[in-house]
Amino acid sequence: METTKPPTGQGNPLTLNLGPTHPATHGIFQNVLTMDGEIVKDTEQTVGYIHRAFEKIAERRPLYQITTLTDRLNYCSSPLNNMGWHMTVEKLLDIRVPRRVELLRVIIMELSRISDHLICTSIIGVDAGALTGFMYIFQWRELIYEIYEAICGARMTTNMGRVGGFERNFPPEAWEKIDNFLRKYMKDFEEFDSMLSRNRIFMDRTMGVGTISGERALAYGFTGPNLRAAGVDYDVRVAHPYSGYGEYKFDIPIGVEGSAYDRFMVRQEEIRQSFSIIQQAVAKLKDEDPAVYRSEVPAWVLPPKEAVYSEMEALIYHFKTVMGETRMPTREVYHSIEAGNGELGFYLFTDGGRTPARLRFRRPCFIYYQAFPEMVRGCLLSDAVITLSSLNIIAGELDA
Repeated sequence: METTKPPTGQGNPLTLNLGPTHPATHGIFQNVLTMDGEIVKDTEQTVGYIHRAFEKIAERRPLYQITTLTDRLNYCSSPLNNMGWHMTVEKLLDIRVPRRVELLRVIIMELSRISDHLICTSIIGVDAGALTGFMYIFQWRELIYEIYEAICGARMTTNMGRVGGFERNFPPEAWEKIDNFLRKYMKDFEEFDSMLSRNRIFMDRTMGVGTISGERALAYGFTGPNLRAAGVDYDVRVAHPYSGYGEYKFDIPIGVEGSAYDRFMVRQEEIRQSFSIIQQAVAKLKDEDPAVYRSEVPAWVLPPKEAVYSEMEALIYHFKTVMGETRMPTREVYHSIEAGNGELGFYLFTDGGRTPARLRFRRPCFIYYQAFPEMVRGCLLSDAVITLSSLNIIAGELDA
């Protein structure tokens, strides 16, 4: 069948602003597109619209107050950011956490990964014109937020956990919701997957669109699903295991050509693997003491309020923690985790003071957004929207 070429502007370039406040950008950032008709000839990104100087703010805060800043990086999977920060602090202070804490963290981190991927894969469908799957599957993202709420009282910016573990034990309500998720989720997920993964229109809109080779992805510094979609087998959970990930059985899905379709399929399979990891972690919990939920590190964690009211030692530790009277060792550490969008790292340097001397966040979104012009040159405008969506750029993580 003969196909017609997209109309061009006969050599007359057109400048088009995609963003900063456009529904297709999924956040406040701008792409200044140079168009020849419907063909993207070049693009220049403008970032920083919601830059909040988190790293500098953190350098004026004691360690326990920095968790709330990490919430607002990738706010679609806040607990992953929280856990990564707590592990960095534990590495700095040589704090060992109980095995049950590691299991609880794995459950929360994998729930967060599922939530993050659900947002990305369902919205790719919306940008391709398929709204039904998005409306159908988002009920499960809501249930995950309800699990967070049962554990810590918050839904989106959770401030989840503490250095050494969690602020409190998981209540029965949280376990009921987790059990409900494990019993029912996969049936609905597979129905959602069948709506898109073999849908002819969706495949035509995503296959071969926004491609990037593994070599180029590595050159840019890609990690996470976007790197694995380009055929590179790298996952921080396997390469540098933390929280006991070395004892779990799970596969790392790999793509072929680094297209929007590959990125969609990799995230879909990662959701299945995360679900399996949660099942394994819940099974392992049966052998652990259900009363254990944190390490005993009173110098770095606020004691229970009832203890502050009745015990002198707890009151002293409360005062010292709040006033930042406990000095940190002079050290330099880096710790990273496999977050929803890739390797989320924290470089922390301390000089013996009460606050970090230097703190740097390695945000995966900021790194792979640099490749966007290369990925969309020669594409249609509609392809640029799909490519942007498939990269899962979160403005909070992009700007920090």
